[in-house]
Amino acid sequence: MSKLPGWLGQLGAELSRLSERLDERRAESEADDPLPGDPPGPQPAAAGKDEAALVDQVPAPPTYAPSVAARPDPVAAIPWGMRVAAEAGWRLLVLAGTLWVLMRVISAVQLVVLAFVAALLVTALLQPTVARLRRHGLPRGLATAVTAVSGFVIMGLVGWFVVWQVMDNIDTLSDKVTKGIDDLKNWLLDSPFHVTDKQINDIAKNLSDTVGTNTEAITSAGLQGVTVVVEFMTGALLAMFSTLFLLYDGARIWQWVLKLVPAQARPGVAGAGPRAWRTLTAYVRGTVIVALIDAIFIGLGIYFLNVPMAVPLAVFIFLFAFIPLVGAVVSGALAVVVALVTEGVFTALMVLAVVLAVQQIEGHVLQPFILGRAVRVHPLAVVLSVAAGGMIAGIGGAVVAVPLVAVTNTVVGYLRSYGQEESRRHSPPPHGSTSLDAAATRAPGAPPEKSDAEPAPDAS
Repeated sequence: MSKLPGWLGQLGAELSRLSERLDERRAESEADDPLPGDPPGPQPAAAGKDEAALVDQVPAPPTYAPSVAARPDPVAAIPWGMRVAAEAGWRLLVLAGTLWVLMRVISAVQLVVLAFVAALLVTALLQPTVARLRRHGLPRGLATAVTAVSGFVIMGLVGWFVVWQVMDNIDTLSDKVTKGIDDLKNWLLDSPFHVTDKQINDIAKNLSDTVGTNTEAITSAGLQGVTVVVEFMTGALLAMFSTLFLLYDGARIWQWVLKLVPAQARPGVAGAGPRAWRTLTAYVRGTVIVALIDAIFIGLGIYFLNVPMAVPLAVFIFLFAFIPLVGAVVSGALAVVVALVTEGVFTALMVLAVVLAVQQIEGHVLQPFILGRAVRVHPLAVVLSVAAGGMIAGIGGAVVAVPLVAVTNTVVGYLRSYGQEESRRHSPPPHGSTSLDAAATRAPGAPPEKSDAEPAPDAS
C-alpha cells in the first residue's frame, strides 16, 4: 500500500506530459493552416522542416502536362459588335411591340381617330378665319359659330351640286357610254391588233357570266356599302363636333394636353406644339389652293372638250388632290376614261395632255411656291407613307399620312435642336482663349439668336 501513491504520481506526470505534447501539436497545426483574415505569423522551425520533407516526398508534375488558364468572364467573351446588336435588338423589339399595341388600339377605334384627325385638318383650314373675325371685334363664340356654319354650308352645297349634276346628266352619260362602247368595238375591229367580232362577244359573255355567278357577292358588297355610308355619316358628325370645340377652345385643350406630359419634357413639347401647328396649317392651306387650281384648270379643259359631267369630274379632282401623287393619277385616269368612252380616242388624248400639263405645273411651280420649305417631304417618304396609310386605314389613312409625316418631321427636328441647345446650356463654360473663340464663331448658315420664349398655340 505504501507504493500506491508513488505509482499514481508517476501516472499523473505522464498524463501531464502527454497533454502538453497534444497542445503543442494542436498549436503547430493551427500555425500551418491559418484562418482567413489572420495576419501571417512567424513559422516555427519544425513546421519549415516538415514542409521541406513533404515537398521532397511529393513528385513534380510531368513536363507534358498543359497549363490550364483561367476562364474569362462570359460577357467579355462575346464580341463588341454582337453585344451592341443585342442591345439594339431588344430595344427595337420593345418599340415594335409598343407600335403593334398602338396600331391595334387605333384599329379598334379607327372611326373616332379618323374623325378627330379630319377635325384637326378642317380646324387648321378654318382657324385663321376665326382669328381674323376676332381681330375685327367679334366674340370668340360668335366668330367660331359664323366660321363653322359657313364652312359646313359651303361643303354641303358643293356636295349637293355634284350629286345634282350627276343625276341630271346620268341619262345622257348612259347613252354616250353605250355609243362609246360601240365605237370602241368598231375601232378594235378595224385596228391592226387583229381583234375579231367573236373575241369581243366572248369577252362580253364572260363578263355577263361573271356578274351572274357573283350576284351574292355583289349583294353583300352593296350591304357593306350601306354600312360604310352609316359609318361615314357617324364620322362626319363626330368631325363636326370636334371641329367646333377645337375652334372655340383649342388653346385650353392644348394646355390640358401639356399637363399630361412629364415636367422634364414639358418645355420641349410646349415649344414643338406651335411649330407642328404651323406646319399643319401651311400644309392644309397649300393643299387646298393647289387642289383648287388643279380642279379649275382641268375642269375648264374637260368642259371645252365637251366631255360630259365636267363639274363632277372637277370636284373629284379637287378631292383626290388631298392624296399626294396617287390622287392626281387616279383622278386624271378617271377623266381620261370618261372622255374615251363618251367622246372617243382623240378627245381622251387631249384630256390626257391637259391633265399632264396641269400636273407638271403643279409639281414644279405651285407646290414649291405655295407650300414652301415648311412641309417639304421627300417623294419616297410621300409614296411610302401614302401606301402605308392606305393599307392601314384605306382612303382616310392615305389622306392623313402625308400631313402626319410632315408634322412628325417638324417635331423631331425641333426636339433634336432643343436637346442640343439644352446640353450646351448646362455644360460648363469654356475658359481662356477657347471662350473667346466660342463667343466669336457661329455655324455657317445658322440663324441669328432668338429668345427662347415661344407663345402657346392659339387655336381660337
